[in-house]
Amino acid sequence: MTNFSTLFARYACPLTIATVLLGGAVTAQAQITPTTPPVYPPPAPLASDTAAADQVGQDREFAVPSVIGMGPSKGVVAHIESLSDFKINSTINDRDPAQKASTTVTKNRRAFIKGYIPVWNHPHLKVVIGLNYDREEFQFKEPNNSTYYRNLEDKGLKVIGTQLAVIRPIDETHWYLARIKGELNGDYTSSELDIPDYLKMSGEFIYGWKRSPTFAWGIGAQLGYTFGRQSLYPVVLYNRTFNPHWGVEALFPARVTFRYNASPKTLFFGGYTVDGLNYNIKLREPLMNGLQTLIVRETEVKFRLRMEREIYDFLWFGLEGGYRYNYSFNAFDKDGNKGTLFSLGGGTRPKVIENTLGGAPYASLEVFLVPPRKFLRKTAGGR
Repeated sequence: MTNFSTLFARYACPLTIATVLLGGAVTAQAQITPTTPPVYPPPAPLASDTAAADQVGQDREFAVPSVIGMGPSKGVVAHIESLSDFKINSTINDRDPAQKASTTVTKNRRAFIKGYIPVWNHPHLKVVIGLNYDREEFQFKEPNNSTYYRNLEDKGLKVIGTQLAVIRPIDETHWYLARIKGELNGDYTSSELDIPDYLKMSGEFIYGWKRSPTFAWGIGAQLGYTFGRQSLYPVVLYNRTFNPHWGVEALFPARVTFRYNASPKTLFFGGYTVDGLNYNIKLREPLMNGLQTLIVRETEVKFRLRMEREIYDFLWFGLEGGYRYNYSFNAFDKDGNKGTLFSLGGGTRPKVIENTLGGAPYASLEVFLVPPRKFLRKTAGGR
């Protein structure tokens, strides 16, 4: 089994080199005064939010979603996360009567590497390409309590994705943002990958208003897996800096975060995120009803505190901790009825396995690259 440190070593280097070479395409406006919060290049989006901010800079004459005071933009991000032990209770509906099982999850670890490359940076049009590789693993205290546990034990659940984001400033007040993303989600290997079986598509469109350098908001819709299955739901973007220290960054309902700028090199965040995970998996051992493939859908809410701190110039790190509440973690018949596009939750696919997961504290460590300070000074001096 590939460990996470090996994964980081394998994937971080090429993305790091690409970001450093292409960092010259990022523009930023440096405005640091004693009475205003520091201005960074707009931040890269979180794992569940590519619409959080403009990825490739902001311009005086055109409106963008980012505001003064937001943290540094992220070119390459390496992240690892782990949860404490938690209980799992399962009902396996592969026979009549249904089987009950329970055990303790002793390992639920996640890691990802993401990279963002600005490929077009004009005042009236900004285009960004993103790449990501994610991996998740489970281990159980008593995997033999259920065929389902044995099938998930040490299975590498992977996500390989790419996205295209377009930010279109219209004038000094109006802007819109569009994004499309494709991901391969599941337990596939390179030799057995069948793209139609694992491909998941998502997207979003937001139209917004820039009321001032410290306030931008917008409304739109997202099509994605935040709530388990693919669904379409409305979103409200709200980015605002209230004073030199306090601000809020939100893409409701998926994320609301309050920000505290302690200094130009240290930022604190607190709030919640809703994350949805969706994997197609092939079972090592078929279920009693003969099923050999399942769709595993997970929806969780994280209440979190986070710190971001500069290590040296272009290198930052982030520490995060909090509590995860698992709303659902169920498995469905892959070949069953898919349900309707606009429904939330599990749709009408047959629910083969119903799981109840206990809440658990979690912690994560993140290292990311930002544009070098000398590059920011150069772009600021040229205006």
